[in-house]
Amino acid sequence: MSGTNGTPANAPTPGTGPTPGHVDLTNFLRRHGPSLVDFRRDLHRHPEPSYAEHATTDKICNWLRANGLDPKVLSRGTGVVCDIGESDGPVVALRADIDALAMDDMTDSEYTSRRPGVAHACGHDVHTSVVLGAGIALHTLDEMGRLPGRVRLIFEPGEETVPGGAIDVIKEGFLEDVAVIFGLHCDPKAEVGYVGGRVGPITSASDTVEITLRGPGGHTARPERTVNLVQVAGLVVTELPGRFAELAASVGATRLVFGALHTGEAPNVIPGLARMRGTMRTPSRELWDAAPQILRAALADVIGATGATWDVDYGRGIPPVVNDADAMATMEAAARASLGDEAVFATEQSWGGDSFAWYLEEVPGAYGRLGTHNPQWVGPRLDLHASTFDVDERAIGVGVSVMVNSALLWQAGHAN
Repeated sequence: MSGTNGTPANAPTPGTGPTPGHVDLTNFLRRHGPSLVDFRRDLHRHPEPSYAEHATTDKICNWLRANGLDPKVLSRGTGVVCDIGESDGPVVALRADIDALAMDDMTDSEYTSRRPGVAHACGHDVHTSVVLGAGIALHTLDEMGRLPGRVRLIFEPGEETVPGGAIDVIKEGFLEDVAVIFGLHCDPKAEVGYVGGRVGPITSASDTVEITLRGPGGHTARPERTVNLVQVAGLVVTELPGRFAELAASVGATRLVFGALHTGEAPNVIPGLARMRGTMRTPSRELWDAAPQILRAALADVIGATGATWDVDYGRGIPPVVNDADAMATMEAAARASLGDEAVFATEQSWGGDSFAWYLEEVPGAYGRLGTHNPQWVGPRLDLHASTFDVDERAIGVGVSVMVNSALLWQAGHAN
């Protein structure tokens, strides 16, 4: 039996034997796995929205301090950075995001969110638990004299906002001495025990677009005497995405989708104002740079001689996450060493965005997909942000193994 993306159905057990730069974490996960699951469930019960992750930040710091580490809270007041090891050489960074989504949790588990309107439906509670566990494991190796370099844990706040908390991490200088960065994101379409990899773009750039149309307004009995702004608005939302894609085709693929449209109130009044809002996404870094100009040209073509006037508020969001080939090879080697040769699959490029992109604008790195689906579950495989999103918690141990061994394999391959 195979799952989505071709992942096999039976999850391998972390720890398949030593390879250079690899450690078997089976015993570590036997000891610490249950407490990491408990930590994840506690975060899931008590989610906090972007830049309000104060209790989450405290919990992360308490765990790290209890294990002999010295975490630092970002100046904004949420988010944590913590170094492991004393080496003066280049740093390997491991990143997690810690915020939750503004939505209701409709699961019926005993760890369902206790905060109405806030839910960990994107797996950030899992990401946090994975990097926390990886940090404790690496600290244990450091105390044994088996950590060849320095590792930095990054617990990023505000990832669900634009441009995201990665900007804060970078502005505070926590990437200046980093040589490579690794991250994992939950993939509910892939089965637990498997990791998806991809060189090049793995997510897309994501910007916001707000278009305002204006006209003189008028009476619906005499539309020929004015600009029918409702009709023009309909033309824009139906025709602009295609025209924009045509003009952008020589640069890259794009996806312009409108999610909001407002114009008028009365049935017998042609309004003088219309607004529509949507997102522009592209996997192309080149198109991300050129998109505002191309969009304005496409809009001018669509509106043409309708008589409406217009302006665009184009909100720059985030670039695509573009994986470095060497870093991705390291992560895939870590997954194979930890889980077996069949554990890695080629993941698809996503139209979603992620602030991990900002780190890869500064340093090379790799962002992988962590399978979280239990093949014994009945029903459709839910997407991220679904109201009943949940994970097979064995994914935490899998993620710990992959992150630890990504750091160790990179250090072994780049030793001075």
